[in-house]
Order: sequence, then C-alpha cells, then structure tokens
Amino acid sequence: MNSRLACAAVVAFVSAVVPLLKGTSAQAQSALLKNLETCNGGGTISVDLQINGCTVLINSGALSPQGLAVAHNTRGNAYSRKQEYDRAIRDYDDSIRLDPSYSKAFNDRGVAYQKKVELDRALADFDEAIRLTPSYAIAFANRGQTFQKNGDFDRAAKDYSEVIRLQPQYEQMIRLQPQMEADWKRLLQVVRNERCWVRAIIGDLQVALAECDEALRLHPNTAAIFDSRGLVLLKMTRWDAAIADYDSALRLQPNMASSLYGRGFAKLKKGDTRRGNDDIKAAITINASIVANFRDYGLP
Repeated sequence: MNSRLACAAVVAFVSAVVPLLKGTSAQAQSALLKNLETCNGGGTISVDLQINGCTVLINSGALSPQGLAVAHNTRGNAYSRKQEYDRAIRDYDDSIRLDPSYSKAFNDRGVAYQKKVELDRALADFDEAIRLTPSYAIAFANRGQTFQKNGDFDRAAKDYSEVIRLQPQYEQMIRLQPQMEADWKRLLQVVRNERCWVRAIIGDLQVALAECDEALRLHPNTAAIFDSRGLVLLKMTRWDAAIADYDSALRLQPNMASSLYGRGFAKLKKGDTRRGNDDIKAAITINASIVANFRDYGLP
C-alpha cells in the first residue's frame, strides 16, 4: 500500500518550484525545469537518475522551504523504491523539519518504518498524517495494513472501511485530475480485498463473504480476491465452494501458495488425500511458512 498518486505529487512540486524560477536566466530556468522533471520521475527515468535530479534541485538554492520539503520527500520515495529505507527516512525527516504540516511526508515515512518492521513508529506517522489531513485515504489504507501486520484486525478493518467511505471525495478529485483514476481504482481493489481478508481472520464470516462477493463484483478475475473468499469458505466448511474459488485464483496466478494450501486443505477434508497432499506439498515448496500461516488463521 505504499503506492502514491504520482500525479498529485507532481502538481504539488511544480506549484512550489516554478514561481521561484522567474528571476533566473532562461538557461538556468531550463536546467532547473529539466531536473524538476527528472526528480518527479515516471516513464523511463531510472531511480538513480531521479535521485540525482532531486539532489541537484535540493542543492540549487532555488527552492523555498516548502519546495525543499517536497524535493526531500520525493527523493526519499526514490530511496524507498531502492529499499534503502534509512536513507529515505533521513530525507523524510528533513522534509518534515522544513514543513511540519506536510502530511505526505509523515505517510511516506510511515511506509518506510513499516518496511523496516518498526510498526509503532509507522503507526505514529500514519496517525499524524491523518490528523493533518483527515481525508487522506492512502494513510488510512497504510495504517490499516500496519494494524493488520500487528494482529489488530478490528482496527485494520475500520481503517479499510474509512477508505471506502472517502470514495465520493476522491471521485470529485478525479474529475479534476483524471490521471488519478487508475491509482485510486487499484487502491480500492486492494482495500476491498484486505477488508474481506481481515473479516475472515476475525471470524466475522457472513460479513467477510459479503465483502468478498462485492469485491469480486467490482474487480472480477482478481486472484487475490478469489484467494480471500476461498479462506472464508474454508472457515465456513464449504469445501466444494472453497476449491472452486482456489481453482479460479490458481488459473490466474498458478504459484499462489495460499491458494494451493487452501485447496489442498479442502481436498483433505473431502477425503481426497493424494491430491490434497500434492497441493500442500507444492504450497510448502513455494512458502515454507504457509502451514504456520494457516494455523494463525484458525485452520490447523
């Protein structure tokens, strides 16, 4: 869930930098705009080139404190994509120091802490991002995922539901910035799937099933959602229906360990020992932790 609506970052960055270029020569202005474009990334620009572009802007002396905050945050995101989370966090720290009201920097630093499995720090940053921007759907999604990693499934489900509640506001934003639509749809797909998943873990099975059904209606042919509904059906002891959903997931993503294990589990329950064990062995080959995972889900 650490994706960010890239177009929103570009718009904020351009508005912070462009007014500062008016007093510069045309040549200097052209060079800064080129580095601005490189720093914003996208297309065929490599992560290393993006970092270099941001560094030139940061060192240029042409940015206001707010512009510097955005540049540091953007460079931090590039380091995060390289999985250099400590370097990313240093940039996020600088961004927050320069603009303590910049909720995106708190969200993005929270993602870096989540990747480092420093979940308490991640939650604190997501809390602050949401305090600063109460309609920040991505921060709710990221906090929900962090609660989920922490085993706090009830609070995770509430945060995922908050993302869905905010949908009308984001649809209004999309009318102004149509480029956001694909990212928003991907976010909703992930959130609906995770909301179904955590309800299944909690044991709220009828609600989980309804949420999986709705997620598949809106996002058909999505392996992860079939996999989530398969788990719900396993916990409801509906073995044939679970097998059918796992079959659908595996047609779309043949090496999904959770679907192989879940299908094997259901086959064993039906007395199909040979094929059930084959699926389970294949799942363990892909993910050695899968048995423990399903035990945690309440399926020993």
